[in-house]
Amino acid sequence: MIDTSRIEAMVAQLKAAAARAQGGVAPVEGVAAVAGAEKPAPRVDFANVLKSSLDQVSAAQKKSSDMSQSFSMGDDNVNLSDVMIAMQKASISFQTSIQVRNKLVSAYRDIMTMQV
Repeated sequence: MIDTSRIEAMVAQLKAAAARAQGGVAPVEGVAAVAGAEKPAPRVDFANVLKSSLDQVSAAQKKSSDMSQSFSMGDDNVNLSDVMIAMQKASISFQTSIQVRNKLVSAYRDIMTMQV
């Protein structure tokens, strides 16, 4: 039987990560904007967002490594499925950061080759 509580926890983590990526502002659901009453979007510091994202990737990799080591040492509190999930989370977050880096480098190159 599938443990839905873990799936719901994963969805909650993904929603929290999306909210953090948007500068900690939760998305507004089902509310139409009133004309003339729109607030300007909050400013987001790119360096802080990038550092936060890299810290999250590092934390996921460390957690994965620690769980893997604990499982290898025979810790009864660590399940193989939890270790595999942590490893996949770390892998996905690392691959995402690599793709973001590649896009940033590509954008930088495009900007530097523009004629002024």
